[in-house]
Amino acid sequence: MASSSSLTKLVFFACCLLLFTFSDNLVAGQSDKVQLNVYYDSLCSDCQDFIVNYLVEFFDSDLFTITNVTFVPFGNDELSDNQTVTCQHGEYECQLNEYEACIIRTVPDPKLQYSFIRCIENYTTNWPSSCFNGSAADKQAVISDNCYYSDLGRKLILGYANQTLSLNPKPDFVPWITVNGDPFYSHRIDDLVATVCTAYKGTASLPTQCSSTALAERKGWSKLQVSYANEAINY
Repeated sequence: MASSSSLTKLVFFACCLLLFTFSDNLVAGQSDKVQLNVYYDSLCSDCQDFIVNYLVEFFDSDLFTITNVTFVPFGNDELSDNQTVTCQHGEYECQLNEYEACIIRTVPDPKLQYSFIRCIENYTTNWPSSCFNGSAADKQAVISDNCYYSDLGRKLILGYANQTLSLNPKPDFVPWITVNGDPFYSHRIDDLVATVCTAYKGTASLPTQCSSTALAERKGWSKLQVSYANEAINY
């Protein structure tokens, strides 16, 4: 018979799996917005490029009115049978993933949440001073529930690990993007905008970025670079 401790752990991870699997399937039927999930790891250069240079359009334009972006910081990292996380780009990546998981939990405003994550991905070596502008109040707001300095941060990462590893089909690379739960395979930024515009089934007017003229003008724009798990860097 399983011990009380083992049973408690089993229930916890089952709840995490249920919660995070559900979060990947938030679709237009439950919200007018298109659900855009971004699976990434923090020190992946291709993930950083997408988050910093391309995802910004979904927050700084009318696309924000039809899109709900959810971040999942785990990506190509690995989870052992004893629940140990090994990060593709070393221990520092594990730390940043956990810190960003705490931001996702404690900062409800999606634009502010993205601004923190974007800044960290842009200034990975000196983000504490660059992203909080030396403000202890801002930093404390993110960790006010002792998320990062407690076991909660690790539990959040384990939840994201279970969410990522339970995806079907399994991600081949990062950033791995899903639109209303469906993988986005194109690797073209212009196609991502078109896919989101097509997926929107709400009653509000479509953003100007979704017009046929605007989409035609985007054709041939930058290709989304991706990183495969077998390209891991050893530290």
